[in-house]
Amino acid sequence: MTQTLTNRPAWIDTLTVPVVAAPMFLVSGPDLVIATSRAGAVGTFPAPNCRTPEELDAWMGTIGDALVDEPWALNLVTHRTNARLEDDLRLVAEHRPPVVITALGSPRPVIETVHAYGGLVIADVVTLGLARKAIAAGVDGLACVSAGAGGHTGFLSPFAFVSAVRREFDGLVTIGGGISDGFGVAGAIAAGADLVYMGTSFLATRESMAVPEYKQMVVDHEVDDLVVSDGITGTAASWLRPSLVANGLDPDALVGPAERVYDATQSPAKRWKDVWAAGQGIGAVTAVEPAADVVARLAEEYRQALERMRTR
Repeated sequence: MTQTLTNRPAWIDTLTVPVVAAPMFLVSGPDLVIATSRAGAVGTFPAPNCRTPEELDAWMGTIGDALVDEPWALNLVTHRTNARLEDDLRLVAEHRPPVVITALGSPRPVIETVHAYGGLVIADVVTLGLARKAIAAGVDGLACVSAGAGGHTGFLSPFAFVSAVRREFDGLVTIGGGISDGFGVAGAIAAGADLVYMGTSFLATRESMAVPEYKQMVVDHEVDDLVVSDGITGTAASWLRPSLVANGLDPDALVGPAERVYDATQSPAKRWKDVWAAGQGIGAVTAVEPAADVVARLAEEYRQALERMRTR
């Protein structure tokens, strides 16, 4: 292990279950963040879900007022094409989210601002090489996005990924990808993770901003109905095959944009809004239900898994 970067945050031990409801584009908003965090997991949302800095200001104010003691996180796109990053960082300094998760770019532009008020910076990474760069930049934690994740996905096994990262890093490690129940959460924690990223499990909740047809598609379909392709955004992501077909796209012959652009100042293209993502945990979603019920079920399964390991 090369270095110690951070102490384990005390709020982890206050959680009902060590789960982060992963930030989902056009899905996660204040209602889902608040409901998830109040239930005992960690609610998050991506800044690009707000079309303007003014809207982001309002969202963070609403969440901050509602969650006084509970942890929550903001996801920031730090890719060079995001022209709104400076404005978003100004609002981060004002509202002080306990955790900021960086994605699709270096975490360096965020670290000074967040550390100045005592917040944690977690870098979203999909390879060991990117994890090492984030560690060198001085992040407090890593979100290791692995094979099976919905939306922008990774390719490593979550267990191989966490094992490799733990040989070099003793900061906060979140692992995600295809983990769909509390039993899987227990396995990831046993393997060395501190927290588990879960997006698809929260996609069809009542508090989700997903349109009803999207939620029902997640309920009605399973893992064989997913397509992993870079043909929508230029970055590999996991998509629901029926939504591709419904938009006149051939799931087996997708052609992506010539250049990847993640600019939060631009309105999302139609295909971002109408082509829907999901992860390999889709089979565990059987109904549209409150986020609190999802957290409670995960917590009970997690408890059962811990008891199973104890007795063995």
